[in-house]
Amino acid sequence: MTRDEEDGRGRGMRDPYPEHDDAMDDLLERFTAYIDVERGLAKATVRAYHADLRWYLEWLRSRHIDTLADVKTADVERYIVVLAAEGQSGRSRSRRLASIHALHRFAVDRHVVPDDVSSSIKAPKTPSTLPQALTIDEVGRLLDAAGGHGGDPVGLRDRALLEFMYATGARVSEAVGADFDDVDLDERVARLTGKGSKQRLVPIGSYAVEALRRYYNVGRPSLQRAVKNGPAELRAIFLNTRGHRLSRQSVWAIIRLAGARAHIDKPLHPHILRHSFATHLIQGGADVRTVQELLGHASVTTTQIYTHVSPENLIEAYIMSHPRAR
Repeated sequence: MTRDEEDGRGRGMRDPYPEHDDAMDDLLERFTAYIDVERGLAKATVRAYHADLRWYLEWLRSRHIDTLADVKTADVERYIVVLAAEGQSGRSRSRRLASIHALHRFAVDRHVVPDDVSSSIKAPKTPSTLPQALTIDEVGRLLDAAGGHGGDPVGLRDRALLEFMYATGARVSEAVGADFDDVDLDERVARLTGKGSKQRLVPIGSYAVEALRRYYNVGRPSLQRAVKNGPAELRAIFLNTRGHRLSRQSVWAIIRLAGARAHIDKPLHPHILRHSFATHLIQGGADVRTVQELLGHASVTTTQIYTHVSPENLIEAYIMSHPRAR
């Protein structure tokens, strides 16, 4: 075996999911079914776990380890080192290690192995980065640039979509997955379905309600009539120009086009509206527990990243509060 093959950088790691019929594959399929059906994790999360663990099992086989019972702590440690040597970021290695931890714990719970040999291995430290948010002015410019000022169906849709995402803090998957039954414009509330199929109710502000009404009355009927193949889409709120449910990839294109029109010189992605939603709520005085509920975070620790204080706000608070600051 060559060094590249031993380290997982050669043919053994590059073969995309070769077929095997053994105990490790069977365990992986049982684990995948468990996190999909019993735990109800999001489909994208299930796919990520499955893909990460397929690479892990293939690497074990490249070292002639054919059952999880034969894996030692040193093997898991070496795999993480190999990932680093391949250029995997600390965040990526942490995610893969989390998948490995979950599989080994599952194997212990199912009495496949006596001990979790991965439990003592800690995730690599990654630099703490604050999520980038837009300023309130930038959000206003972005929304104005999205369109919705005339009768153009696409412009009405884009404006309603971005207003909805900023008003609710919705993830892109939650926005494109929203149906008419999920939004009550009279009560000004939306039901969002997040990770693990967990649902939460979120208020909708007046600007988003107005944009949605314009889109409902003028924009969406035009897009729905564009359907040529298959039945008309009756449930989805946001449609593409072919009359089908809007895709996540389309939302990326929409926000980047609006950002270019607004001359916003920041990396733009759909999640930046969610970050801006949370940051502006905290800056406006909302408590972190409320923001946690609105975002649908399982832990308040995840939400606390938005409680950072900008240098400008810190200086202003010091000048206003300290008795000898002036």
